[in-house]
Amino acid sequence: MRKILLTFIIATFFVSFSEAQSCTPDNLYQDSSFGIWPDTAQDLPPAAAGVAYSTDINFICPDNVTAELDPSGQFVGNPIDEFTVTSVDGLPNGITFACNESSCQYDGGELGCANIYGTTDSLGTFPLTINVDVVVLVTVFGVTAPVTQSESFGGYELIVGSAGTIEQIITPISIAPNPGHDNISIKGITSKMKAEFVEIVNLNGQIAQSQAINSSNCDIDIKNLENGIYIARIHYLNGIKNIRFIKN
Repeated sequence: MRKILLTFIIATFFVSFSEAQSCTPDNLYQDSSFGIWPDTAQDLPPAAAGVAYSTDINFICPDNVTAELDPSGQFVGNPIDEFTVTSVDGLPNGITFACNESSCQYDGGELGCANIYGTTDSLGTFPLTINVDVVVLVTVFGVTAPVTQSESFGGYELIVGSAGTIEQIITPISIAPNPGHDNISIKGITSKMKAEFVEIVNLNGQIAQSQAINSSNCDIDIKNLENGIYIARIHYLNGIKNIRFIKN
């Protein structure tokens, strides 16, 4: 009996371990002061019902409290000791998340990531909220003590559609040339997508330019863009498709 129980525990451990996903922080964001990538303007890629889903979110909490984190101004300027991603609310059944640190706990200024993964049969648009606990060091009369503040970040949505409208339709889309200098073309847009327009967004979430989509190959003039990394954000019937490209 003991051997059977031990075998069951070991098997359960390996099944759980194999299902857990991991991510590696993207060094592209290492020099940023703070932020979450993709931001709410880019949003998460859509999921297909019944199909395994996986996408990464990168984040940095600042070294010190900013006005964006504390609009009241009570703790602005105080050092941040650590922060913990406590939950992601609103995920559809079958979808969960895992951080590159098993505790989801990070030092102030540290780059981290979380992988959102799983398989769901739930169709629809799911608004998400990322919840974190931030430990701020507060000094009063020469005595420093940790104070925990709970913060929430909304604005994200995960769109889950059928495999026919999400996965099979958007998979062939690509950008060429990439890197590009004067012009790029978005190739593979299908009539079933009913694509409306494309926005070119920089890594700060600012829209650099926008234009309508009128054919399966959309040509874009990028001469006026500064050199760097951009996201082509394609708006279509069931959501948004993001493709990264480089202007050089």
